[in-house]
Amino acid sequence: MTEPVAAEVGRDFIRDIIQADLDQGKYKEIVTRFPPEPNGYLHIGHAKSIALNFGIAQEFPGRCHLRFDDTNPVKEEQEYIDSIQADVRWLGFDWGKNLFFASDYFDRLYEWAEKLIRDGLAYVDDQTQEEIRASRGTLTEPGKNSPFRDRSVEENLDLFRRMKAGEFPNGARVLRAKIDMAAGNINLRDPVLYRILHAHHPRTGDAWCIYPSYDYAHGQSDAIEGITHSICTLEFEDHRPLYDWFIEKLPVPSEPHQYEFARLNLTYTVLSKRVLTQLVRDGHVAGWDDPRMPTVAGMRRRGVPPAALREFVKRIGVAKANSVVDVGMLEFCIREELNRTAQRRMAVLRPLKVVIENYPEGQTEELEAINHPDDPSAGTRKITFGRELYIEQDDFMENPPKKFFRLSPGNEVRLRYAYFVKCTGVIKNDAGEVVELRCTYDPATKGGNAPDGRKVKATMHWLPAAASKPAEIRIYNQLFANPSPEASNFAADLNPNSLEILSDARIEASVAESNATEPMQFERQGYFVRDKDSTPDKPVFSRTIGLRDTFAKEVAKG
Repeated sequence: MTEPVAAEVGRDFIRDIIQADLDQGKYKEIVTRFPPEPNGYLHIGHAKSIALNFGIAQEFPGRCHLRFDDTNPVKEEQEYIDSIQADVRWLGFDWGKNLFFASDYFDRLYEWAEKLIRDGLAYVDDQTQEEIRASRGTLTEPGKNSPFRDRSVEENLDLFRRMKAGEFPNGARVLRAKIDMAAGNINLRDPVLYRILHAHHPRTGDAWCIYPSYDYAHGQSDAIEGITHSICTLEFEDHRPLYDWFIEKLPVPSEPHQYEFARLNLTYTVLSKRVLTQLVRDGHVAGWDDPRMPTVAGMRRRGVPPAALREFVKRIGVAKANSVVDVGMLEFCIREELNRTAQRRMAVLRPLKVVIENYPEGQTEELEAINHPDDPSAGTRKITFGRELYIEQDDFMENPPKKFFRLSPGNEVRLRYAYFVKCTGVIKNDAGEVVELRCTYDPATKGGNAPDGRKVKATMHWLPAAASKPAEIRIYNQLFANPSPEASNFAADLNPNSLEILSDARIEASVAESNATEPMQFERQGYFVRDKDSTPDKPVFSRTIGLRDTFAKEVAKG
């Protein structure tokens, strides 16, 4: 199990409220919760809520519950429950013994629903979903009372118990709260409390065929658990009067108060669970953990360090007003963390063969390479140098422009950790494409410096032809090409170049043979991580992020 991270103390309006409550003696212990619905995988917006709720529990005397609001068995799966727990732990947080489910409270919620009926505050409605929606009114027009609103308590109790017993088909009846169809807040216009769903529940099986609505179960679950501060995103602000109504009318054991904060919005990103589900179902991505997805699982697979996500949500802070955060801030946090922690290796993504004609055939030598330029404790490793090498295709131009300082006919460059080499010949195929270079090396420049003091203007990475290994490299870019993708027509904004697969790349032999899961920097290329699709015979590495932001520039070029 992941060790809990140290508290990262910050200040925001929610923490100020909690501190004031403690100073006034309102609570002895702060109790928060993270209450996901297990109908999909968590995304980076949830990471903000996780860090806030669990962070508060660490910073103040208190605890944070993980509670699954599992009130809709049609969309919920054990896979989602398992993935959410894994994500929370990976982010560095732990709920300890405080794992709960709304389904734990189904019996009590049902009893309270009967109490509302007996108190004349709930009724069974036979209208269809469409009829209920049509009669609810608008922001400027009041709703219309249901023709079943004035049923007697006895009839409502009888019908509700028969709903529970499974006598009626899906959609035949619902239980609604009796509040005010003319209320200015539409959420108070007789909201649905229970609907009939003949569906198998991941935890309760077939014990129930009626299920509480999210709005009914949510606040009462908080009250049952003794939550002191129910922290939600702004879209639930208009639901707070309804939650307060339930708390007032029911014999709940505590009275939690809801506080709302701005949800996370990112450029080049859609965080709608509906859209994310459709991306998976329509095959636009290869599953919930596709490295292009803004899911926590996708980021983990892509090699994003959890510390980088925690730093990101800390930097954007907790605000009351919605705004859009530039994805560049997230990328900065990822680069900053990986630059500090990732060891360096060499990889040639698009290989071009080089033969050093004056290097003895059959001879090789071991050169020393550093593992991290800013961390001497990371040590060094050996790289084999020989007559035949690979360099990047982009590091050679036959007819270079004036400021191209890498390899070209007659030009001399430095090979990283090795020697100065000069291009003496170019070999092409029948199509006129460069397929091989002939070079010479200067034995006196071993280690990368010339005794006579001559300088070169470029240092290039390379790999030995015989002692390196083939690998598949996946280059991931933003999933959307539009900085403000439309959730309603997201397919039109998909980036056609979000994934490039390089099947003939070369990597250091030690990288291919290692099972390490930590990201590493391929020098001059970016940060990469071994993908779960890797096999001993075919290593697969995915790019976590480039060394600098080139995607926005590429998009700007069109």
